[in-house]
Parts: sequence; C-alpha cells; structure tokens
Amino acid sequence: MAFFLESLFGGLMAGMLYSLVALGFVLIFKASGVFNFAQGAMVLFAALAMARFSTWVPQWIGIESLVLANAIAFVLAAALMWVVAWLIERLVLRHLVNQEGVTLLMATLGITYFLDGLGQTLFGSNIYAINVGMPKDPVFLMESTFPGGVLINLEDVYAACIAALLVGALSLFFQKTSTGRALRAVADDHQAAQSIGIALNRIWVIVWFVAGVTALVAGIIWGSKLGVQFSLTTLALRALPVVILGGLTSVPGAIIGGLIIGVGEKLSEVYLGPFVGGGIEIWFAYVLALVFLLFRPQGLFGEKIIDRV
Repeated sequence: MAFFLESLFGGLMAGMLYSLVALGFVLIFKASGVFNFAQGAMVLFAALAMARFSTWVPQWIGIESLVLANAIAFVLAAALMWVVAWLIERLVLRHLVNQEGVTLLMATLGITYFLDGLGQTLFGSNIYAINVGMPKDPVFLMESTFPGGVLINLEDVYAACIAALLVGALSLFFQKTSTGRALRAVADDHQAAQSIGIALNRIWVIVWFVAGVTALVAGIIWGSKLGVQFSLTTLALRALPVVILGGLTSVPGAIIGGLIIGVGEKLSEVYLGPFVGGGIEIWFAYVLALVFLLFRPQGLFGEKIIDRV
C-alpha cells in the first residue's frame, strides 16, 4: 500500500505541473481562438529570464538575500512577459483578425522559433540553475501506519502547492474581477463582447500575459527541478494530451486532465511497465488522448467546436 501511495502522490505532483502548461493553451484559445503552439517556448523564455535575472540582480544592486533577489527577478521576468504579450498582439494578432485557423497556427509556430532565438540572444544557451529555496531531500511520512513509511519528495509537494495556489488565484481572477468577467465574455462571443465596448486587443494582451505568467511559474518549477535547458520547450508536447483530455475550452478540464494523466502514466509505468519492457510512461498520455479524439473529441469538459462557430 505504501508503494501505491508513493506512486499515486508522484503522479498527482507531475499532473499539477502538466496542468500549468495546459492552462496556457486553454486561456489563449478561449480568449482568442488561437491554438498556441508557442506555449512551450514561453515556458523556456520565462525560465531563462528568471534564471538570469536571479543571478544578475544581486550583482546589479549588491544584495545577498536569496528571497529578495528571487522576488525582484520574478517581477522583472513577469514584466518581460508583459512586453512579449504586447508585442505579439501588436505585431501579429491584430494583423490576423478573422484569418483561417491554420494561419493563426502557423503564426504561433513562428512565435515559437522567434522566442527560442531571442532567448538565446538575450540570456545565452547554457544550462542555468534556478534556486528558489525549495527543499531537495525526500522525507518519509505515515511511518506509524505503514512499515518504513511513504517516501515523498518535498520539492514535488511544494511545486504542487504552488501550482494549486496559482490555479486558485486564476479562478478568483476570472470569477471576481471585472477584467476576468470581460475575458469570459470574450471567450463566449467575440462579437457580443465588442458590441458592449470590450476592447479585444486589450483582452488579448491580458490573456497572453496571464498565459506568460503561468508559463513563468511552470518554468521556475521545472527549472528548479531539472535546470533551465532548451528541452523545456518539449513541455508543450507533454501538455497536449492534457488539453485534449480535459477540453480545449475548459480551465477545470486542464487541471483534472493533468491529474488524470499524471496519475495514469505513473501507475501504468509502475504496475504494467515490467510486463511490457517499460516505456509506458512515454506514450500513455498520447494513447489516452487518441482514444478521446476518436470517441469524445471535445474532451471531458470542453465544448464542441461546432457550437462555438
């Protein structure tokens, strides 16, 4: 039982991190109808900015506090993601209004390569560490209940808690603020939102910025665990099955889909992997997503695309 709980907790932690990246896809698609293939590049770019700013800030202003240096670096990285969001809207999106979906998709691919190149130009191409003070050592819990206890990685627990707090903050933002309600109105009907005075250009900048901050948090967590390297762009590929499973238009679906895939791939690898030679964790999510595409293409909580047209 202890081994099962360890695998379950590990899957839940990984699932929360997948959900963070998937949220960026969902937020941008809901507000602008754009399937953003650049989300993985945004994670890498934001993580690079955080890693370099956290090193440069102490040198610039001569501080020694890790917390203060990371806080300033986070603010600077978030400000940079705001600039990126503004440039994307100003230089790309406003010129492609009412264009075909494939045109918008190709535009996000172009943004992907641009951000990859810009990240190398501004911050370099080495592997950088992000140290935000999360504990690295695992601990044993419930030792009185199970012999030897349940081994839990505290870094994963902290990361999952941060992800959960961000999701809660996003939910409050969408439900309780005027800007959040405007975003929901745009998601429901662009033309109706424009008719009551909601500026689509402003909303697109905001939603790309929110997706950028989400990418920043995901980049910090993954960068703290693995180091900031260009393989972080592949996170977008790991999040695609989450989006398909949960629904491309559903924020709760991104969360639940991430948890299902995180737990499913971990348990399948642990309990079924030995019988088939391993490797289930690599393809499990994609096979599950394919099944949903065949039988429920809108996902668990998403709308049918035909209903949005």
